[in-house]
Amino acid sequence: MESSAGRWNHNTHYHRLILDAVPTGARSALDVGCGNGLLSMELSNSVPEVTGIDLDEGVLDDARHLSNKITWIQGDAMSYEFDGPFDVVASVATLHHMPDLGSALSRLADLTAPGGVLAVVGVARASRPKDMMLSLAGTVQHRWLARKYGFWEHSAPTVWPPPHDFVTVRRTAERVLPGVRWKQLLLWRYALIWRKSL
Repeated sequence: MESSAGRWNHNTHYHRLILDAVPTGARSALDVGCGNGLLSMELSNSVPEVTGIDLDEGVLDDARHLSNKITWIQGDAMSYEFDGPFDVVASVATLHHMPDLGSALSRLADLTAPGGVLAVVGVARASRPKDMMLSLAGTVQHRWLARKYGFWEHSAPTVWPPPHDFVTVRRTAERVLPGVRWKQLLLWRYALIWRKSL
């Protein structure tokens, strides 16, 4: 089964953070902004029912070639009428494409089943000296890892620079997702892990 093996970039580098957050016994997962479908494929190794949704039809064409056991949807996760909540809602490098961060996080929380997990790896920009230092460290890490693994360029649309800085993302997440676990990462990324109460 294909996955992100051999396709290294700043997003696939952090797929393991998402996969490690999958709760034991999870039966359903939603990959929001699934792009080329690599995370959806990796989720399907441990979750029986996986749905990937993306606005871009072109990248979904690539994703559909990976597997026919995953439900691929061309649509907007903010308004699409899903059958029900999911045990896992995952998103990698998608939130910065959405105009209202708070509304996006609230929507993803609504799509998460009670007892389920919302796991996000997002992109943000530096606004503080600490962030600038991490950005510099990320540049060094990028050069080393790209030399080691090669750099795979996905075909999904990109947004740069991201509209939100790290401070805004953390404050918004803590407001919308009480008890969220936040981590600032290298390679201009952050992680949010939140378990919805029963």
